[in-house]
Amino acid sequence: METRIWDLSDYQSNVQDYPQLEEIIQCFNNGGLVCIPTETVYGLGANAYDDEAITNVFKAKGRPQDNPLIVHIHDLSQLDAFTTSIHPEARTLMKHLWPGPISFIVPLKQGVLSEGVSRGLDSIAVRMPSDDVCRQILKAVDLPIAAPSANISGRPSPTTFEHVYHDMDGRVDGIIRSIQSEAGLESTVVDCRTFPFKIARPGVITKHMLNSIVSGCVDINEPLSLEKPIAPGMKYKHYAPDVPLTILLNAGSKLPFEMNDWQKVAFIYPERLRDTLPQDAIFIPLCKDETDITGANRNLYASLHQLDALPSIEQAFIYGFDGNEDNEAIMNRMEKAANYNIIRGE
Repeated sequence: METRIWDLSDYQSNVQDYPQLEEIIQCFNNGGLVCIPTETVYGLGANAYDDEAITNVFKAKGRPQDNPLIVHIHDLSQLDAFTTSIHPEARTLMKHLWPGPISFIVPLKQGVLSEGVSRGLDSIAVRMPSDDVCRQILKAVDLPIAAPSANISGRPSPTTFEHVYHDMDGRVDGIIRSIQSEAGLESTVVDCRTFPFKIARPGVITKHMLNSIVSGCVDINEPLSLEKPIAPGMKYKHYAPDVPLTILLNAGSKLPFEMNDWQKVAFIYPERLRDTLPQDAIFIPLCKDETDITGANRNLYASLHQLDALPSIEQAFIYGFDGNEDNEAIMNRMEKAANYNIIRGE
């Protein structure tokens, strides 16, 4: 398959002026797959009404067949077509936090969307992205668009056009080229089917932020062996680079191990700690310092892609953040990327 590239880098606020906009619209209408930028990660988008298009999303990604998709919309009015009985407090959260990096699991109106989107569930996860280009594309297409991350399933998520092109060229009909994703981590997912609501996947919108609007949002246990996951990222290995990765927690200024050949080792660490690492090792910057969680969120997947581009690296270590609510999302992604391999310092 020849993949079309639509470069909207210079059309952040005026997508309607892009000369090939009608091509993008028609591609969605005709059942094509289009990779779209969002503020979280780039998504692999398809018409959520189209059975064949949704089947092709799973084929393009190599995605497990029981892993549901998130539907993307541009306006609250679109919800009425395919959802039902949304809890009033869920609508309150939507009005306060959309557009933004958060998805809400709500009851699904049966027989409207392609069954492949929900994978047999009676609920659907929906979000309204805040990325300017994405919102304008969704408005122009005016369809609910199902869009998992635009990468081979299990690999690090894509936050730049280059990441998407590496994984999806030849697998999709088109890729929209735009800027780097601002948030850098997948959306927070909140299960709003019953109250109190539960956080099914952590993200940059935290429990504290949710509770400041609607009290009663609580964490959900997240076993990898869930028979039928209710949201992406709950069951399968995710975000993993090809290079074996280990998290270092509380390592301090002295590493709790030695290596025979540091030149084959990479460290993904805050810039401030660079001088505490072996000089012969490869250094990949994650953020400015240990408090720069925003930078770490934004750069995590880019650093994992950079790691895989280094042919001589046999082992990698990544800086683990102290456990608190602000760090919950990035540690969730790191733990899965490292297959829960963690070394704790003294």
